[in-house]
Amino acid sequence: MTLQEKLLLDVNTSWLEGVRQIASPNFDARPPNTEISLLVVHAISLPPGKFGGDYIDRLFCNRLDKRLHPYFEEIADLKVSAHAFINREGGITQYVPFAERAWHAGVSEFNGRQCCNDFSIGIELEGCDEQPYTDEQYLALAAVTRILRNHWPEIVRENIVGHCHISPGRKTDPGPLFDWQRFYDELEKQNKGAGA
Repeated sequence: MTLQEKLLLDVNTSWLEGVRQIASPNFDARPPNTEISLLVVHAISLPPGKFGGDYIDRLFCNRLDKRLHPYFEEIADLKVSAHAFINREGGITQYVPFAERAWHAGVSEFNGRQCCNDFSIGIELEGCDEQPYTDEQYLALAAVTRILRNHWPEIVRENIVGHCHISPGRKTDPGPLFDWQRFYDELEKQNKGAGA
């Protein structure tokens, strides 16, 4: 069974079934009558350029010990979380129900609309600007995106962007080595395979 066949979204809770779940406190309700229409792709590695470990879980749950690395002194007190995270092996962790507003984008704008957190879903890839992403990450990102688009059809291709696109000059992720065409191709392949 493929990942896209295994992934299911509980429509009552907006949690993915069959993935690792760690509840973050860093979210709140979306503004009333706000439709989810944007998917933001991020990248994160902690410490910068290093992969593995549980530092990202700790950051998103406000438990990152600033004494463990000099860089952590800058970020340990931030109250942030993406909705979900995909590690280098394609493993998915969800931190915030997709229907809720995760605090992932910060100061941002898309098509003239400020505060992208209000109407977006944020997915972090374990990565950085200097290293390519893995095959498993493209597969997992496409699988999650397909599920999200089934439930929120306003997330069309034009409404899938990088953090760099909604916060230019402030953010660079997912970086120059993220292959957008490869992601679109994988998404299309999975859509055809699912009969979408």
